Amino acid sequence: MADTTFDLVVIGAGPGGYVAAIRAAQLGMKTAVIEREHLGGICLNWGCIPTKALLRSSEIYSLMHHLDEFGLSAEKISFDPAKIIKRSRKVAARLSGGVAFLLKKNKVQVIDGEARLKGGGVVSVTKDGTALPDVSAKHIILATGARARTLPGLEPDGALVWTYKEAMVPEAMPKSLLVVGSGAIGIEFASFYNAFGVDTTVVEVLDRVLPVEDGDISALARAAFEKQGMTILTGSTVEKLDRGADSVTATIKAGDGKTRQLTVERVILAVGITGNVEDLGLEALGVRVERGHVVTDRWSRTDATGVYAIGDLTGPPWLAHKASHEGVICVERIAGLDGVQPLDTSRIPGCTYCSPQVASVGLSEANAKKAGHEVKVGKFSFVGNGKAIALGEPEGLVKTVFDANTGELLGAHMIGTEVTELIQGFALAKTLETSEHELMETVFPHPTLSEMMHEAVLDAYGRVIHM
Repeated sequence: MADTTFDLVVIGAGPGGYVAAIRAAQLGMKTAVIEREHLGGICLNWGCIPTKALLRSSEIYSLMHHLDEFGLSAEKISFDPAKIIKRSRKVAARLSGGVAFLLKKNKVQVIDGEARLKGGGVVSVTKDGTALPDVSAKHIILATGARARTLPGLEPDGALVWTYKEAMVPEAMPKSLLVVGSGAIGIEFASFYNAFGVDTTVVEVLDRVLPVEDGDISALARAAFEKQGMTILTGSTVEKLDRGADSVTATIKAGDGKTRQLTVERVILAVGITGNVEDLGLEALGVRVERGHVVTDRWSRTDATGVYAIGDLTGPPWLAHKASHEGVICVERIAGLDGVQPLDTSRIPGCTYCSPQVASVGLSEANAKKAGHEVKVGKFSFVGNGKAIALGEPEGLVKTVFDANTGELLGAHMIGTEVTELIQGFALAKTLETSEHELMETVFPHPTLSEMMHEAVLDAYGRVIHM
């Protein structure tokens, strides 16, 4: 390690940390990033990217069972779990190497080891129990990410009860599966395994699946999942897990107090995340931690001078793109750039890559009303769109929520094929503070799925054409 004194040290090289480090280097800061495991963090290596590779395989496999609808045929359709997983890991490795290249290109020094704050801008580093030279910087950004949260009595063991990590690399496909939690992570894994014929049950403590989504979207998602063969148990909790030799029996309590038992081969816990706050020296520096996450102000500053925190280590939404954007804002604020604005989380889109896909930005209809808005709501179904029909994907919905008095776009919500690509249009509209008039006057290309976005806006104002 040639240098030990820097303008900025970033602890953690996930999507928040490595992006912050690169932006700092672009702004002329002498920058180092300390990473104990893999460049790219959980998202790139064990989350966002490899799960999408797995889901792509399940999408293709599902499509192959409907080839006759497209005038095609194939015999002996099958799958090889080992090859599916191998491809997923290869994708992750390729992108991790890409992060290493980008850091080197931008002259960011990468330090392989575990970091701990000592105070006064000094960070100790150890590798496999051996102390490396301390590094120091005026500014330190914590970007250590998060890990799967556990519940008492439901602790994962890596064999019968999995976290997302074990779920991504199964030795074989189980015959039956219980997924605890129906947020994005749980539903994506449920969708993947169910597509390959695994008898899949999802348990959710709240009254609907994908509970952060708009109510209409959640209802359509549940109907689609059940049509695909999933069992959905909402308003229910898993009280305990009894582990056998190669199976798990779950005791599930419904909202009415009745209990039932379900025996499955494997369980996936997907009940949220908790920040990696341990062994960082936070307590000695007075950095506040609440409910497993570091507390910051709107500029990512902690209570310790010169120490910042970004990404999943801090507050929601816990999304990779939020972490990256937060890292850029934090660095630009440190650099004293003019015009830097704090992150507006209401403009951050969220995506779930299940089948059908779900995407949203801004307020749901219910939350908009709770916030005191008088609303205008527009809806347009996929069945009215020519491109969706041509693709053989006629099931889905685009929904818009506007302030009835100002025309402000408060939220947009989608379910259906490729909506994770479409949502950015509405995210851009919110950032630009686009009015309903400007959206209606925008020309959308034909034939495209994006036309449904236009129609959903028109519908909110009684002008829908194709429905």
